Amino acid sequence: MAASQQEHQQDNLEVRRGDITPEAYRQVLGRFPTGVTLVTGMDGDEPLAVVIGSFVSVSMDPPLVGFLIGADARTWPRISAGGSFCVNVLADDQADLANAFFTRDGDPWEGTGWVPALTGSPVIPSCVASIDCSVFDVMEAGDHLFVVGEVVNLRDHGTGGSPMVFLGGSYGSFGPGAGLGS
Repeated sequence: MAASQQEHQQDNLEVRRGDITPEAYRQVLGRFPTGVTLVTGMDGDEPLAVVIGSFVSVSMDPPLVGFLIGADARTWPRISAGGSFCVNVLADDQADLANAFFTRDGDPWEGTGWVPALTGSPVIPSCVASIDCSVFDVMEAGDHLFVVGEVVNLRDHGTGGSPMVFLGGSYGSFGPGAGLGS
């Protein structure tokens, strides 16, 4: 490796070791909107779910999607043991549903209609869309896991709803008329 490349890598290493506090990290990354999803799965006969804001399309061939979840999350090991999960894209009017699963006060499934996907994972038809997946890979990524799923089925539920977004600590929407070029 050339000396200038080594110097550049050393400079980058020093930059990465800058004074990045958890507060600054949250503040800066809170300026970037994310979608809000409910990743569901089964543990035997028990439906499970976690609220995820880091959902991403990974590949079209093969069809892969992914999300990040805390490495110490208690629900994910129970979902992943079944080998599958379903990503339910929440609508902008489903903040109560997201909060029910996030706060875990009472049984969040009470009153939440769902049907089994091809994999058996819960699909919530009132959501904007669902992406049913088999677990393809799970990689460590710092204090999180990067979960990659191979899409086995997907559906736009035709609700006409706008997807929920999360920005700066608040839920919001991105609907018709709010897009680019308007």
